[in-house]
Amino acid sequence: MVVNEVPHLVLALLAASTAAAIWSGDLRTDVLSGVLLAGAVATAVMLILLTRRAARSRSVAEAALRAAGMDRAPARRSWWRTALTPLPIRPRSVRRLRNLRYGDHRRQRLDVLRRRDRPTGGPVLVYFHGGGYFSGSKNWEARGLLHHLAARGWVCVSATYRLRPGAGFEEHLADAEAAMAWARTHAGEHGADATTVVLAGSSAGAHLTSLYALRAKPEERPAAAVCLYGYYGRYYGRGADEAVTSTPFALPASEAPPFLIAHGSLDNYTSAGTARALAGKLRAESSQPVVHLELPGGQHAFDIVSSWRLTAVLDTLDALLAVIGVAAGGTSTGRSAGAVPSPPEVRRAEAFARPSDRHLEAS
Repeated sequence: MVVNEVPHLVLALLAASTAAAIWSGDLRTDVLSGVLLAGAVATAVMLILLTRRAARSRSVAEAALRAAGMDRAPARRSWWRTALTPLPIRPRSVRRLRNLRYGDHRRQRLDVLRRRDRPTGGPVLVYFHGGGYFSGSKNWEARGLLHHLAARGWVCVSATYRLRPGAGFEEHLADAEAAMAWARTHAGEHGADATTVVLAGSSAGAHLTSLYALRAKPEERPAAAVCLYGYYGRYYGRGADEAVTSTPFALPASEAPPFLIAHGSLDNYTSAGTARALAGKLRAESSQPVVHLELPGGQHAFDIVSSWRLTAVLDTLDALLAVIGVAAGGTSTGRSAGAVPSPPEVRRAEAFARPSDRHLEAS
């Protein structure tokens, strides 16, 4: 995946090492040296092809916005800066508050990322990591997304949740509810406008995001949902007779919020076809914008590094947020995600984070 996301840097390393070998005389005129040099050239050609394919992400993003009916080109972030700075290093302007509790379990923890100068009135992002519901951490994927929005005045919340085998689907969903309730209740303490919350996730986190966005009551519905290389089928071992629906395909989408669905065309962990099908369902049932971005040659977990593909996703997200009226620069305008939960709603969400028989029946 890493080579696929930054092939130009691997190409530079290959060129430098080959030049050094030639300069030092390590490559002689024997057959073995010729084979090694031919292998380096063939590898370089393939890396050039990978680079060209990754660089197409910008044009694909523009086409995805047009297909969604948006006559708005994404911002043209510096392609060269992205090429030379692939590590998602947190900007000095952004502070990270680690391991805040939103429940009693050791996995019910979240980080808050916000600008150090604490601007007020910015929207909120709540993000769930991937890992197939049995692994994963809030410290890995989508750091570029979190840093990008936090640097622009958002308050970003990155949450962990309980995992298999100690927890099941109802517990994962309960933790998503509890983390969202925490964000709406406490984001204002960090300067955010807690009435505008965008929900995002990668892989299993995208599955959780899609389910929450379609299940939520109107007053709890996010302003938008961002799903990155998600799995959208049923939870482990479940069938159509499951008591609690675990696939977005089985939920009505007439009241869905705006969606951004981004997936790599060559993802061999989760199907790009399923992402296309979910986008089709949402477009057929929902009146809100649905942007489906299929990144050419993209693999799973492309958001671990700050690559051209992730940059294309961020540009597309900025365009979508502007269209739906969620400002990306420290203030929130237009569409609201609903009022801050009342105390009874907060108590219900806190109870949801501690599963009980009553919770399972309600679900």
